[in-house]
Amino acid sequence: MMTADELTGIIDQICPMYLVVDAGGRIHFAGPTLKKLRPDMSWKGMTFFEVFDLLRPRWVNSMDDLLKTAGTKLHMQFRESPQTSLKGVLAPLPGGKGALINLSFGISVLEAVRDYDLTSADFSPTDLTIEMLYLVEAKSAAMEASRQLNLRLQGAKIAAEEQAFTDTLTGLKNRRAMDHILARLIGSGTDFALMHVDLDYFKEVNDTLGHAAGDAVLQSVAQVMVDCTRHTDTVARVGGDEFVIIFEGVNEPKVLEALSKRLIRRLEEPVPYGGKLCKISASAGTTLSSWNPAPIEAAAMLHQADMALYAAKRAGRSQHLFFEQGMQKDEPQVAAQS
Repeated sequence: MMTADELTGIIDQICPMYLVVDAGGRIHFAGPTLKKLRPDMSWKGMTFFEVFDLLRPRWVNSMDDLLKTAGTKLHMQFRESPQTSLKGVLAPLPGGKGALINLSFGISVLEAVRDYDLTSADFSPTDLTIEMLYLVEAKSAAMEASRQLNLRLQGAKIAAEEQAFTDTLTGLKNRRAMDHILARLIGSGTDFALMHVDLDYFKEVNDTLGHAAGDAVLQSVAQVMVDCTRHTDTVARVGGDEFVIIFEGVNEPKVLEALSKRLIRRLEEPVPYGGKLCKISASAGTTLSSWNPAPIEAAAMLHQADMALYAAKRAGRSQHLFFEQGMQKDEPQVAAQS
């Protein structure tokens, strides 16, 4: 006849999360995995209800009730923290000598593996939990790979959109970006000012020093414009030596006048290139959204700033004017002298 120790040794291997309790509910044996969950607990001699809260069936209040649940799924949790959830099934021992209760983690297995540092050795060799953990790990790895791929695709999309809205030479916004920003501001009803800036004497730089020198000047101009504006403003290159600056939330002419003077003064500083100095200046014209009746049209505001710009050029260049009714553009004559 097999001894109790021999029998429990076999059970340890087949179902390592088990309890053997007597008719009074006192624990005589506990499987190795259960002992690992509570390594400091003295299992032998404790009662089932000292260790566990039985959640279902709800009518079980005593060991006699528990013995009547044979073959029924039990739901329980540890009384002490961490209150890991467990499932179990009870099989009565012959002669009314108690019961063997086999336990498992159920859906709480992932938390249990994490909380108790469990390995495959802590589960029955035939337990599908290990295969499930492998599947969960594989799924997590696949989801992480998918997330990383989505991030790369999103980054590529953002980079492509950024490139589509960026002037490649200067790094400023381009005309397409300017159109989108104007549409957004007009649609939201936000006050803004629009300044059209055109470089004076830029053609002479290209004619005398070449287009490489002209490119260097444009890059220097772009940096000056960024330095003279806020991060909330938009600086766009909309033509060869033409720029538009959008000042969001600005409707004070005095502020814009002071800024235009500072900008023109900075742009008149010579740009060194190839041992020579490239000298330019700038003319600018500005209009405000608050000067336009609703519905505001972007094209109309651009035309107003354009007329103010060329009025500034006719007035002697290197200056800034606000749009006024009655201004005439007279573009061909002035443009030929830029």
